[in-house]
Order: sequence, then C-alpha cells, then structure tokens
Amino acid sequence: MSAERRLQELHITLPTPATPVAKYKMCVQVGNVLYVSGHGPAKVTPTTPTCGKVGLDLTFEQGKEAARAVGLNMLATLKNHLGSLDKVKRLVKTLGLVNCAHDFKDQPKVINGFSELFADIFGEDAGVGARSAVGTNALPGNIPVEIECIFELVD
Repeated sequence: MSAERRLQELHITLPTPATPVAKYKMCVQVGNVLYVSGHGPAKVTPTTPTCGKVGLDLTFEQGKEAARAVGLNMLATLKNHLGSLDKVKRLVKTLGLVNCAHDFKDQPKVINGFSELFADIFGEDAGVGARSAVGTNALPGNIPVEIECIFELVD
C-alpha cells in the first residue's frame, strides 16, 4: 500500500510542517529509525480544537478530533523530513498525552483519533504499533493532545 496514494484517495491535504517552539528538533533519524518529537494539533479547519482540557472545556469527540489533527501535523513533518510517506515502513510506538479533567478516563479513545488516521494511511499492520495513552493536568499552550512516535523506515 502506498501511503502517498492513500492520502490522495482520502482527499487529505497536509498542513504546513510544524517548527520547534523551543530548543529541540522535530525529528531525529538514527539509521532506519525515526524519533518524532511531541506534536500538537494543526488548525486544519476553523473548528479544529487546538486548546482546552478534554472533559472540561472540550468533549470527548473534540479531543478525538484534536488527536486526528495531531496526526495530520505529524504526517506533514514526516513528509517534510523524508520527502515521501512511502519511506515509512511502520509505526513502532506512539505515546499520546491528553490534557484532561482529573476524572476523565477515556484517554485511549481520544488517542484513537490519531491511531485510526495512521491505520487509514499506512494500513492495519504498518500503521498500528505499540501505544500508551496518558492523561495529564496540563500541556504546553493548553493544547488538548500531544503525541510523539517512533517509526521504522524503509532500508
């Protein structure tokens, strides 16, 4: 399956790749492994939630939408760094952080917004890796979701 072809089939336009907001790199490649720094949501539509606490300011559905917007942001970084999404062999590991109310318990379902997008783009095997989904009391800029990943690249 070609990830680039899937983007076209799904009529997905990627946002402008993000740039660091502090002293770090968006991604670091070591051999055929790519470590991608934490990404927040891209403003892909006027209503895309880019700030707020899930379960307090934002509904579960808005949190899931924010996680998908993080995925679009990360895809833009991948494409910018690699030149083509087809150079991704598989998603190895995802760490998803959800800025949420203290009694919110559906962090894994929120992060599914990201995971479902990557399964759609890279396939059920290559697009789904190991994953952790954690709730936190705050994220930088009050973003609702931050996600970092590790990818294996084509040799």
